[in-house]
Amino acid sequence: MKGQTIFFKNRPKIVAAAAVAGPKECAGVLGEYVDLALGDDMFGEETFERAERKMLLYAARRCLEKAGLSAERADIFLSGDLLNQIISASFAARSLGVPFLGIYSACSTMSEGYLLGAALVDAGYVRRAVAATGSHFASAERQYRFPLEQGTTRPPQSQWTVTGAGAAVISRAGEGPVLTCATVGKVVDFGVSDVNNMGAAMAPAAADTILAHLRDTGRESSYYDLIVTGDLGALGSRIVKDLVWEKGVDISANHVDCGEIVYRVAEEEFQGGSGAGCSAAVMNSYIYEKLTGGGNIRRVLFAATGALLSTVSSGQGETIPCVSHAVAIERED
Repeated sequence: MKGQTIFFKNRPKIVAAAAVAGPKECAGVLGEYVDLALGDDMFGEETFERAERKMLLYAARRCLEKAGLSAERADIFLSGDLLNQIISASFAARSLGVPFLGIYSACSTMSEGYLLGAALVDAGYVRRAVAATGSHFASAERQYRFPLEQGTTRPPQSQWTVTGAGAAVISRAGEGPVLTCATVGKVVDFGVSDVNNMGAAMAPAAADTILAHLRDTGRESSYYDLIVTGDLGALGSRIVKDLVWEKGVDISANHVDCGEIVYRVAEEEFQGGSGAGCSAAVMNSYIYEKLTGGGNIRRVLFAATGALLSTVSSGQGETIPCVSHAVAIERED
């Protein structure tokens, strides 16, 4: 490890990826890339929480299927979500029947899952790891802000929690883009306390991790075809570019934010998308396809971001600590 960055010597690969998303999300860029486009947000279930769990379980099972594996051949399941006690991940793990490590990094759970899965595979502790996460608009609103039935007006700085889930199989054997290194983020708090302003809260953490990654690796930002943040939305995307520019780094030409691109017309969805399912669904469908499709996207730095707040901390007037973990993913031709 150099600085905050782990370098993977044995080149673990993402051998399969899968994603599922709701109808609002699939009206945009995800529609032609996800494995399953839902016709409604309930996914045949009676509650939002059960729908979220079902999406997460579907993504995990689907990526195993695409890798040609049964669940019994997966050594570990790394997953978390936004709900109290990570119940979507835990209940999905109950059905999947794979050894389970619950993780929590809010909306950066997907990049943390990639990082931990790659580390375990690279070190030889496991052969195959499944990393997954997801979110649901209605379950997140009910927990963090207001029940939908209340009809509360959304402020213009808010984002729309993505209804979706994504999963990936990480293995040393097989074919797929390589996880070459990963940067563990620090918790950063710039004093934002507005629970609706996630982009402004999380952008400093993304900037801190991107800068640490470039410093540790000795790379220029232009080394990557895409520098992908998780769910900063339109406002947060502008802020992170400004913050790294102040440190002499220009990512304006190759930065993409999953939250900014996930919906067809961002202006209609306020600042765009957020939630653990945002980067999970985009990375494990749209971006993964770009990496494996033989085009000009060969190197991606994926730096999802998470706001580590709770209803209790917000109610007590605390500001919002945030974190971003980054993984470098490169295609081998």
